[in-house]
Amino acid sequence: MAAVIRPATGTDNPIQPEIEFVEVDGLNLRVAIRHGTGTPLLLFNGIGANLELTMPFVDAFSGKEIIVFDMPGVGRSELGWRPRRFSGLAKLSARLLDRLGYPVVDVAGISWGGAVAQQFAKRYPQRCRRLVLAATSAGTFMLPGGPRVLAKMATPKRYLSGRYMQEVAATIYGGRVRENADAIDGYASRIIPPNPLGYLYQLIGGLGWTSLLWLRSLKQPTLVLGGDDDPLVPLINARFLASMIPNAQLHIVRGGGHLFLLYRTDEVVPVIREFLGAPE
Repeated sequence: MAAVIRPATGTDNPIQPEIEFVEVDGLNLRVAIRHGTGTPLLLFNGIGANLELTMPFVDAFSGKEIIVFDMPGVGRSELGWRPRRFSGLAKLSARLLDRLGYPVVDVAGISWGGAVAQQFAKRYPQRCRRLVLAATSAGTFMLPGGPRVLAKMATPKRYLSGRYMQEVAATIYGGRVRENADAIDGYASRIIPPNPLGYLYQLIGGLGWTSLLWLRSLKQPTLVLGGDDDPLVPLINARFLASMIPNAQLHIVRGGGHLFLLYRTDEVVPVIREFLGAPE
């Protein structure tokens, strides 16, 4: 049964996302669709992150049709019996779009979801019109954050404990959270803790993956966004992606941390809107 996701505090968007469960490859995936106009935007979230965490961005992007779903074992989606590589997740996403009746979409990916977005764009070029990559990298050959940051990403503990999230948020996310520890409260209030095994499957899905060998083959117009205060995915990774993808442009979010897509919507949504709406 469909249910309404309420908007983030302070928004007045009259069209609210609706969620439903859609069976794909034997899994019940929890999907949110905010109906609108133009080419729909398929949004891939970060590791362990449920779809509610994207709502500040969805609410700010008024008028755009947006699709976001919980990955297997995340949020309310069922956990599969095995890990899926990014190629498998791209295939799962394509089958979901088939079930929903979307032949062509724009694709956006945040952090871990940016890798899935790249894989989708490569595997299904005819279905991906434009590509948006935010706070993400080329995978194995990225320049990573420091060891202290990466160690805190190895488990879903930050999603399971509000106190721990408060302790590590500035170290992991930087940006506004570094300036004000209370800024993470709104984000944390929307968390649905992932299945620990689902989180592990997501980690396994990315082991050894890289887009380095085929980035130059991507044909889609691509917008790469990076924050210059991102401890997890340093800005140099965005610069690298933008330099390797043939038809790419780079937008740097000054003072932006890892969650700039959620906290800096006043800046990034107009940039993305202009990019997606530009003439072919």
